[in-house]
Amino acid sequence: MHPLSGTRAAVRQYAAFPDPPSPIMPAHAIAAVIYKPTDNIEALLAQAARALAGRGLRLGGVLQHDIAGIIDDPCAMQLENLETGESIPLSQDLGRGSIACRVDPDALARGSMAVRGALARGVDLVIINKFGAQEVAGAGLRDEMGETVMAGVPLLTAVGERFLEDWRQFTDDEFDQLPPRLDAILQWWSARASAR
Repeated sequence: MHPLSGTRAAVRQYAAFPDPPSPIMPAHAIAAVIYKPTDNIEALLAQAARALAGRGLRLGGVLQHDIAGIIDDPCAMQLENLETGESIPLSQDLGRGSIACRVDPDALARGSMAVRGALARGVDLVIINKFGAQEVAGAGLRDEMGETVMAGVPLLTAVGERFLEDWRQFTDDEFDQLPPRLDAILQWWSARASAR
């Protein structure tokens, strides 16, 4: 059974904790920006993170960025720790002439530690770059998404259209579906915040 199966049960379990991490948001406050391959989802999430941080939110999680200045290398990527600003190289160098991309397992481990550390320090919102092929396969930051919900911290992520059904199964269809627009993300947060 996946970590978010039956988020109502997760809410009940969370409510039984002697010292819940945050009474401000319900444990099942999950939003997914659904995007097409033509959408620049990384830039949108980075813009949303800046806007939400500008409102005084304490953010945790990781965002993926292309590494600036590296031309014609689709594998030149890094993760940004939203809590500390640290850059974590995401791609593993497979050597000259390689056309394949390989995610560095150490980078994923550091991304995982970033999310878990942010949860331990009581952030207001966790943003995780995306629910993609790695997460569908049970890897990537899938477990950290589940832990975020179990901790009662709101979660914002992005889901490509081709993975939407997998995401629905993962979340038990208990999430807010957002279009790839900054105003939609900010409105989602405002609605969650006003439900205190």
